Amino acid sequence: MDTEVSVTEQTRTIDLTAGNIWDNIWHMSWPMLLVMFFNFLVGLADIYVAGFLGPEIQAVVGFVGQLYFFIIIAANAVSIGAVAMLSRAVGAGRVEDALTAARQTLLFGVLCALALSGFSLLFERQIIALAGFPEGIREIAGNFFTIFVLALAPNYMVILSNAVFRAGGEMRLSLVAMAVVSVINIALNFLLVFGVFSFPGIGYRGIAIATATAMSAGTIICLVLFRRSMWKDIFSGSWLLSAGLVRKLVRVSWPAALVQISWNTSYIVIYNILGRLEEGKITAMAALTNGLRIEAIIYLPVFALNMAASVLTGQNLGAEASGRAERTGWKISLAGVAFVSVMALPIFLWAGELSSSVARDQRVLEEMVRYLRITMLSEPFMALSLILGGCLQGAGDTKGAMLVIVSALWIVRLPLAYLLAVAAGYGAFGVWLAMVISMCFQGIAMTVRFRNGRWKEVRPWGEKS
Repeated sequence: MDTEVSVTEQTRTIDLTAGNIWDNIWHMSWPMLLVMFFNFLVGLADIYVAGFLGPEIQAVVGFVGQLYFFIIIAANAVSIGAVAMLSRAVGAGRVEDALTAARQTLLFGVLCALALSGFSLLFERQIIALAGFPEGIREIAGNFFTIFVLALAPNYMVILSNAVFRAGGEMRLSLVAMAVVSVINIALNFLLVFGVFSFPGIGYRGIAIATATAMSAGTIICLVLFRRSMWKDIFSGSWLLSAGLVRKLVRVSWPAALVQISWNTSYIVIYNILGRLEEGKITAMAALTNGLRIEAIIYLPVFALNMAASVLTGQNLGAEASGRAERTGWKISLAGVAFVSVMALPIFLWAGELSSSVARDQRVLEEMVRYLRITMLSEPFMALSLILGGCLQGAGDTKGAMLVIVSALWIVRLPLAYLLAVAAGYGAFGVWLAMVISMCFQGIAMTVRFRNGRWKEVRPWGEKS
């Protein structure tokens, strides 16, 4: 009983189901924006440091980064399912349900991480071979990948712990955790790669070790922060895996997992298509790696709004305020489109200056500028897709978001990229153009899905309508 009172009192201080919608959006968005900014700085530091080691290392960092995102798919998917279930329970005031689901989320996530670590280490050579790298670069990629895999469990804990904080509206705790993780990661990037004083540095392996060390520290930080959150009683309940609750979590999460698989696989295929070009394959791969890092500047506010939209939608539906949830979705998506459009213009105009900050090779620089100027055209559609997709996922309509994204990737983007780049001979330009066309399709389709309102009827906990 004491647990229920204490948690309920704390949730009232961060009530997202009443009051001014814009205030709630701001409360959820600004800490997440800073979290995304820290993540961006880490990614930029990886590429910046790799730039001193050559375009081959930059290409490896980009490709292995995509592979690593591929094996943390389960964590990202479970975090989406967890936010849908936990935010719905918090909005409805079902405190014990929320605490139980939070425990199951962390336990299930760690078990998934251990299973994926074993699989990844066993088939490391086959996984790395997907890129089609030359033999020398393939060995470097394998070393990167192995170090990342050994830190998979801590990474899962950080991702899922932050999902729990987010579902309760405690964005500042996520901000604290990720700020510390990012500072450690960036500092170790430079220290381990280049060395300091009598320490000589260990070269490219230092980039991977920096990430692994930072995530291990992040796990400890998150466990400490749980004690200071509305979830402080999470440690006092049963930690036995509940088959029934895991089934509900998996039912909501698997479409999000398929989205992650499709998204990350699509980039592996994109790298593979670029690797098939007759000329400039390494240049194009390095340009894509660098361009994605610069493009992440625009993704920062969009992902922040995506995660805010997910929690706001879930909590309002839990409080049986579906009309408020819909109004919130439209407001937050339109704000995102306006903000992204303003950001895209200077990147388009000053693509050369921005590219020169991470690209040392002149050919990579030129291709990177072309990539950025083409992709800026689709950024408003990207904002619509991600933010409204966050609303659908927060409602538990992960299948709806999945159908839109998978169709855009596998029916539009990848076939068109191959046809334009390889069959028609447009090279890297054809790939960039296909990416823009597919994103425009995705944004329009996601808007249609949100507008039809079926997401309001989804019950992630299995309740009857």
